[in-house]
Amino acid sequence: MHTAKIQQEYRALVAKKIVFIIILACIGIVLSLLALGTGPMKFSIAEIVRTLANKIPAFTFPVPDTAAIIVFKIRLPRLVIALLSGFGLAVTGMQMQVVLRNPLASPFTLGVSAGAALGAGIAIMTGFSFIGGKYFLIGNAFLFALIPVMVIFFLSRLRQTSYGMLILAGIAMNFIFSSVSTLLSYYSNSENLKSLSLWMMGNLGRGTWQDIIPLSVVFLCTIPILFMQNQKLNILNTGDESAKGLGVNVENTRIVVLVVSSLVAAGIICFTGIIGFVGLVSPHITRMVIGNDTRYLMPASGLFGAVFLLGADIISLKIIEPAVLPVGIITSFVGGPLLLYLIIKKQRSGAW
Repeated sequence: MHTAKIQQEYRALVAKKIVFIIILACIGIVLSLLALGTGPMKFSIAEIVRTLANKIPAFTFPVPDTAAIIVFKIRLPRLVIALLSGFGLAVTGMQMQVVLRNPLASPFTLGVSAGAALGAGIAIMTGFSFIGGKYFLIGNAFLFALIPVMVIFFLSRLRQTSYGMLILAGIAMNFIFSSVSTLLSYYSNSENLKSLSLWMMGNLGRGTWQDIIPLSVVFLCTIPILFMQNQKLNILNTGDESAKGLGVNVENTRIVVLVVSSLVAAGIICFTGIIGFVGLVSPHITRMVIGNDTRYLMPASGLFGAVFLLGADIISLKIIEPAVLPVGIITSFVGGPLLLYLIIKKQRSGAW
C-alpha cells in the first residue's frame, strides 16, 4: 500500500514536469506568432498563420503582398535565431551550474562572452580578422571565445583544480579580456566604438538564413552530447564521492560539459553579440517549478530560455517603435531584478 502511494506521487510529480514543459512550448508558439507580426509593418496572428500556411501547396489564402517577403526573409530568421539562442544559453547555464555546484555559473562567468567581445573588438577596431569575407567579425568572435574554452579544458585536466578555482579563473579571464577591449576602445574612433557597443549589447536582427546554417550545425553537434550527460548529472547531484561509487567518471563528465557548453555559447555569441542573464536566470526559475531532475530540467530550462529571449525581443521591437532596442538591454533590465529576487528568496530559505 505504501509502495503504491509512492508510485502514485512519483507519477503525479512527473506529470507536473511534463505539463510545465508543454505549457512552455505552447507559450513559445504563441510568442512566435506575435514576433512574426511585430515590427514597423504589423500583421495579425491570422495573417501570419495564413502566410505560413501558403507555403503548403494545398492552401492559397489571401494575404498582403508584402507579408511573405517580410515574414520569410526578415522576421523568420530572427525568430529562429532567438529560439536557438535562448534554448542554447539556458541549457549550457543549467549544465554548468550542476557540474560546478555554483548557482552563478554560466559560460559568461567563465569568460566566453568577454573572449568573444575581444575578438569582435579587434575585428572592428583594427580591421584584422583570422577569417575574411562576411564572417570576418563573427569568425574573430568565435575564435577568441575558444580561448577560455581551452583554458577551462586544461584547468579541468589538473587533478587539484576545484570547482571554485574554475569560477575564479573565469572571472580572471573576464577582467583580462575586458581590459584589452577597453584599451582598444580608448584608441578607436567614434564610429568603430559605436559599432562595438552595439555588438556588445546583443542583437538578433543581424542574422540571416545563411547564418542559421552554421549555428544549426553547432547545435546538432553539441546539444545531443549535453543531453547524453543528464543521467550522469543526476548522479552528480548526490555528491562526487557517491557518483564515483556508482561508476561515474566525475572528471571526464565535468570536462565534457564545460567544454561542450562553452562551445555552444561561443557559437551563439559570435552571431548575436552578448546577451546576458538568459543562461543564468532561466535554470533557476525552472528549477523552482520542477526540481533538480536534469532529464526534465534541461529541456524545460531550454524552452524557458527560448521563451524568455523571444519575449525580450518582442519588447525590444515595441517599446520605442519604430526604433529597435538591442535585446541584450531588455534581458539585462529584466534578468537583473529577477536574479536579485531569486538570491533573496534562496537566502531566506537557506538554500544558498
